[in-house]
Amino acid sequence: MTAETTSSPAPAQPSGPLFYRDPLPLQSDKHANWRLMQGTVAFAAETNAIPAVVGEFGLAAQHFPILFTGNEAAPIAAVGLARNNLFIDGDKWAEDTYAPAYVRRYPFVFMQGEPDSDYMLAIDAGSEHVNQGTSEEGELLFVDGKPGPLLENAMRFCGDFTREHELTRQFSAAIKAQDLLIDRSIDVTLNNGEQMSVNGFQVVDVEKLAKLPDEIVLAWHRNGYLALVHHHLSSLARFNALVQRQSQQATAKA
Repeated sequence: MTAETTSSPAPAQPSGPLFYRDPLPLQSDKHANWRLMQGTVAFAAETNAIPAVVGEFGLAAQHFPILFTGNEAAPIAAVGLARNNLFIDGDKWAEDTYAPAYVRRYPFVFMQGEPDSDYMLAIDAGSEHVNQGTSEEGELLFVDGKPGPLLENAMRFCGDFTREHELTRQFSAAIKAQDLLIDRSIDVTLNNGEQMSVNGFQVVDVEKLAKLPDEIVLAWHRNGYLALVHHHLSSLARFNALVQRQSQQATAKA
């Protein structure tokens, strides 16, 4: 998702997975003294779109527009209109607002060395959260040569996220196969008169949705896809909240 505005754009995201600078597979012998320190969500401050998975559509739709982007129709939670996250409050995620699973997973991630190979738990070695054994600050990743409680939880979370990611890919493929998506853009005017355009995303066309064959509607009702589409459509009303947040931020900087 891109934005055009009169303000200066934020630095571009690095190539590779969003937020991750140096993902490194964890090994008990090489990383025996590595620790994870209490960190902030500042790593998510300079983006307006965060990947979303289908298992969180219901919660995410209450706080952000859920949109589709790219050739694979990957769903994202729109967290800003310009190239910044409107839900970062200081160094924390905004209170009483859902934090996407992609953010909560960081700095851990599952990686594959080769296609069809087993997943390995990795960590972003470039993260400020990671203490590479230079002090005793933070919680050890490994205890007595085995994954400690922190890593056990991370493996469960990343495993769940990876399964959800695959289900999300299947859902995106299904709505693409039915040709339901259409390109959209929005033009907004903030309270201070600043004008912004947001483009580069797709939404489900309600007219095309209404013309789905009965057998598809029944199948989607049973497998949960129909509910996911309706979560997406209901989430579009959250654009108004984004405009208000952007206006408040612009006023605060004036």
